[in-house]
Amino acid sequence: MACLGFAVVGTSSISESFISVLNASEDARYVGSVSRDRERAARVTAEHGGTVPFTSLDAALACEEVDAVYIASPNALHAAQALDCVRAGKHVLVEKPLALCEADARSILDAARSAGVVAMEAMRSVHDPGMQTIRDAIARIGRVRRASLRFGKYSSRYDEVLAGRQTNIFDARMGTGSLMDIGVYCVEACVALFGAPDAVTCAPVLISGPDSEQTGGVVDGAGTILARYPDKVVELSYSKISQDLLPCQIEGELGTVTYSGVSVPLEGELLLRGRAVGGAQRPGEFSEGDVTERLAFPACDNNMCYELADFIACVRGGLDAAPFGEITCTSLSIMDEARRQAGIEFPRG
Repeated sequence: MACLGFAVVGTSSISESFISVLNASEDARYVGSVSRDRERAARVTAEHGGTVPFTSLDAALACEEVDAVYIASPNALHAAQALDCVRAGKHVLVEKPLALCEADARSILDAARSAGVVAMEAMRSVHDPGMQTIRDAIARIGRVRRASLRFGKYSSRYDEVLAGRQTNIFDARMGTGSLMDIGVYCVEACVALFGAPDAVTCAPVLISGPDSEQTGGVVDGAGTILARYPDKVVELSYSKISQDLLPCQIEGELGTVTYSGVSVPLEGELLLRGRAVGGAQRPGEFSEGDVTERLAFPACDNNMCYELADFIACVRGGLDAAPFGEITCTSLSIMDEARRQAGIEFPRG
């Protein structure tokens, strides 16, 4: 099958990162970028080796060179633009989150199945082979009882909020905030590793109230979700207003897995517990004969290449897109409930 021709919606840094993996792929081809600014569309397309700039999504969907569309527009536009692609018979890969709620995501996936095209969320960690490394390590630590998945990164856009200026990254009208932009990585890793929880409890850190015009209502800057399972609890901690320096940790009855980088697994360890020590007084003296192994994660400069490879495999029929879609929808159902508890409301298109 010929290379899959891609149009890219958006001209942000995440779009440029995706274009770089397109240009490195033998199975995909970058056609051009979509921007309402004609000069910007032409410049970005030319800079990255594309051939056709687009000033609207409709123009890209009408182009015969375009087989698939990568969407990296503001969150609030994802669902409508994805449905436009599906209705035009184009495959579509949508930057996380696929939609603002579970119902909209399922509508997109149902429409794609009916149209005979692939719709997928671009959640790079789910497709990263490092996730399998973590699963293999978890299989060696016995029954998992507790886990902590975390991602905290101070956003320069929060400085705009503090200065009293509007920014799309913290705006309920855009479907943004800490959970949707960074906490989603923790939620999807949880679902990918452990499946759907029985219940969730959200403790948000809100940075604006319902009457805030600057943020379009209630918006979170950080938060913690406790996901409860019959035999374990999983803590999901996320922040865009502070820096989290702790690793992710998964605790089993026979050992513990730690790793850094919930969005890009980078390094980690597997500790297999030795004999438990009773009555120990010295700090950290809990067991003796422990065995620690370094986890080997594949080296990769840009792990968006893995989501692209899986997407192309789904388009070509060599991989089933349905399990990825279920992770997306289950994760959005968790975030729907977390936002409900936090009092965060997004627009419905």
